[in-house]
Amino acid sequence: MGGWIILAILAALVFFAITIYNRLVAGRNRYKNAFAQIDVQLTRRHDLIPNLVETAKGYLKHERETLEAVINARNVAVSGLKDADPSDPEAMKKLAEAEQGLSGALGRLFALAEAYPDLKANQNMMQLSEELTTTENKVSFARQAYNDAVMVYNTLRESFPNNLFAGWFNFRAAELLEIEDES
Repeated sequence: MGGWIILAILAALVFFAITIYNRLVAGRNRYKNAFAQIDVQLTRRHDLIPNLVETAKGYLKHERETLEAVINARNVAVSGLKDADPSDPEAMKKLAEAEQGLSGALGRLFALAEAYPDLKANQNMMQLSEELTTTENKVSFARQAYNDAVMVYNTLRESFPNNLFAGWFNFRAAELLEIEDES
């Protein structure tokens, strides 16, 4: 009789451990999926920028510095996105800084475009600006969903007794993506 009780307790503990492990895996997969959504939107944003610069180039012949700054900021942001890993604080910081730099460069480009009525009225420029604005909104929503998933995962990971299993099975903390809005 005593053997059955010990066996039942062991089975309950194994079931408990499996449940915790599976919840940690599910949380990790949720934040990774949420980050993939950010990746999609940032890639879309990055893909729009060369078209925007090309459209502006004809009108902003004397503003080469601004156009080059936008292209350079885009390239840094593309590189930051390729290197991004939600469990690497340094990579996420670099991504946030790169995206902030890109937003600043785009802001300067749009401010400059205001001084050129022909450019501002250009149909292609208006369409690209609208697409970029829509994409920026999608990035914000995706980032919010990602940060929410990270918060839930990190809370799950840090709660007792989950923190014991998280350490044993190398479930690392996920990093928030915080991009300061320069506007």
